[in-house]
Amino acid sequence: MIARSALCLLVLILPLLVFAQADDARFTPSTAYTIDSNFFKLPTGRTIGATSGLAIHPNGSSIWVFDRCGANNCRGSNLAPIMQFDLDGNHLISFGANRFMRPHGLYVDSDGNVWVTDDVGPGRIDTQREGKGHQVFKFSPTGELLMTLGKPGVAGDGSYEFNMPSAVIVGPDGNIYVGDGHGGRSNSRIVKFDAEGNFIKTWGESGSGPGQFTVPHALAFDSSGRLFVGDRGNNRVQVFDQEGNFILEWNQFGRPSGMFIDANDLLYVTDSSSTPTNNPGYGEGIRIGSVRDGRIKIFIDDPDVDSTQEGVFADSDGNVYGSLTGGMALRKYTPR
Repeated sequence: MIARSALCLLVLILPLLVFAQADDARFTPSTAYTIDSNFFKLPTGRTIGATSGLAIHPNGSSIWVFDRCGANNCRGSNLAPIMQFDLDGNHLISFGANRFMRPHGLYVDSDGNVWVTDDVGPGRIDTQREGKGHQVFKFSPTGELLMTLGKPGVAGDGSYEFNMPSAVIVGPDGNIYVGDGHGGRSNSRIVKFDAEGNFIKTWGESGSGPGQFTVPHALAFDSSGRLFVGDRGNNRVQVFDQEGNFILEWNQFGRPSGMFIDANDLLYVTDSSSTPTNNPGYGEGIRIGSVRDGRIKIFIDDPDVDSTQEGVFADSDGNVYGSLTGGMALRKYTPR
């Protein structure tokens, strides 16, 4: 009698469990958006390269893109990788030619200054030293170089050195935070500087424990001043205070490559590399959830199996924008 009752209960519960999995927003692709892959109008003859950096101007008036000179890196190219577009996708200006090896992270501060990272030096591309790479730059909105952090072409772990910096952001305290590392033998840490570029502190090391990193690939701040770190190699988002004290971690966003937090404290996370091998159950795309509880509300899946979407932001109208490294494309996701 007991066994029969248990079997009947299982028969009743099993469909509910299957439905719950199918309805889980982490895995269930949303149909709420259409994709426009031709929104951005590049200058005549210019094609987009691998692009992990994508941001909106703080007043919402324009869009910034940081691509790899129409290719996978900028070595030998005379193209300017930092580009600005208006809200209709029309190209406005470009700058930064002949300065980068492999463009990576992009952030635009409250004054409209453009911060970028050059995450590798010549050793990753060829053996010739060119005095570029492993640096962070601050430009004015018109392309004037305002600050340089790191030693050109030199990989290191000192106070003023980087080894493959992936991301940069300016905090609500005005200090500068750099996600320093991109896997392999690179660094696995966060480096903090004051607004003038003076070293303050660093935290983190290679590993999977709290406060450790395996590819600190993306950075974002929420409205309460917490620092979110996309710890891609560990399939998680870690959250810290501005002194580097660990607060919590979330695994439900997949493998974070890009992050953006909007004015409503919604966290947008791109997953560019989940596979059945390195993150079973998760697919590539964009997951959107609240920073208050980490609950996933929407999953926009990547329709191209060969692409790797990394950059992301959303505008005040609810449009979501994405950039791809593998696949080399820019996208606008418009609510239906």
